[in-house]
Amino acid sequence: MGKYIINGGNRLEGEISLQGSKNAALPIMAACVLCEGTVVLNNVPDIADVSIMKQILSSIGCMITTDGNSLYIDASELSGSTVSECLVNKMRSSIILMGALIARNRQTKFSYPGGCDIGLRPIDMHLKGLRDLGAKITEDHGYILVDAKDLHSGNIHLNYPSVGATENIMLASIFTKGVTSISNAAKEPEIVDLQYFLNAMGARVYGAGTNTVYIEGVDRLNGCSYDIMSDRIVSATYMCAVNMCGGDVLIKNASLEHIKSPYYKLIESGLTVQNYSDGIRVSSDGKVNCIDSIISMPYPGFPTDLQPVFTSMLTVSNSTAIINETVFENRYRFTSQLVRMGANIKIEGRIAVVTGVQSLSATRVYAEDLRGGAALVLAGLRANGNTIVEDVGHIFRGYENFHQNLADLGADIRYVPD
Repeated sequence: MGKYIINGGNRLEGEISLQGSKNAALPIMAACVLCEGTVVLNNVPDIADVSIMKQILSSIGCMITTDGNSLYIDASELSGSTVSECLVNKMRSSIILMGALIARNRQTKFSYPGGCDIGLRPIDMHLKGLRDLGAKITEDHGYILVDAKDLHSGNIHLNYPSVGATENIMLASIFTKGVTSISNAAKEPEIVDLQYFLNAMGARVYGAGTNTVYIEGVDRLNGCSYDIMSDRIVSATYMCAVNMCGGDVLIKNASLEHIKSPYYKLIESGLTVQNYSDGIRVSSDGKVNCIDSIISMPYPGFPTDLQPVFTSMLTVSNSTAIINETVFENRYRFTSQLVRMGANIKIEGRIAVVTGVQSLSATRVYAEDLRGGAALVLAGLRANGNTIVEDVGHIFRGYENFHQNLADLGADIRYVPD
């Protein structure tokens, strides 16, 4: 896992280039299974979750070559439909391969996926949607066995706009005859990016980003070259860091288009934001104005993935904020570590009351998940003295060169491996 050692108090100045999106790259990599040719993916983030997905794809017969932030994936010799339990347990997003393997091989065997322990994330909607398309699914001793030889198109309604369920049903429907519709679909920008990628390979998918996604079945998909969108969660993380530490930073390749809800909250908190054709410039004097409330919701609402870093930012605001986490019930686990640093946070169920303090105190804290770990790093950048953030391997799952980028901006941060 390793640790970060942070000497807080430095302003952040300069520019960084924003990485590709984790939440777009993983389903797009899974979708490469549908193509019996070579796909070139550009702007792929160099993160641990991508490494795990590469291992999974290689284990079922995909040929993968890496060239910087580009991946060459050839699934023409796909040799299996069973995904290693060990690899699946490392990453929840591996479940997206279920839909792709069903479409390609009409069968698959999966164990239940792992990942960050931030709350219950059942896959009931995934399985119900696939059953509604004709898949026969049995569950036995922690494994999911899918027989999809009679897969057909259909009209699927999701009780909740689940990103994963929307993606799995999209992928599973690519080769079914007729048109499949997904109503109450997730609207996240990463869903739109997946649609663009599928269509670049010759699929007929439309409606992504709206309430209903339509998939018209095709016979085959062709290879293509595709640029993955930039990571909106990482972009807003750096914006919060500048607001906490003070400074002036250009985040190249970032866009406000997909972070409007966080953007308005950051403006409310006192951050100055300028939108350029090649990125976002943010500046702050390090004084954080309080935000009345934050409610995490599906897109276009406030992203649950940003709740931890905004909570960290609000620990040094000038008043009291109310945060309502509606998506994951265990997403406040990281707050106990912030309290160790002197933060004033009270938790009652899914509600957090954050009262700003003048300063945070450096100490040893532990990252228990990806976004909570990033929140602790931001707190360390603002704290007085040397903060040690342990178990930072969680952070590597979603942030590319996190400590190096921050160091390039003037932060006193270094990584020490175990």
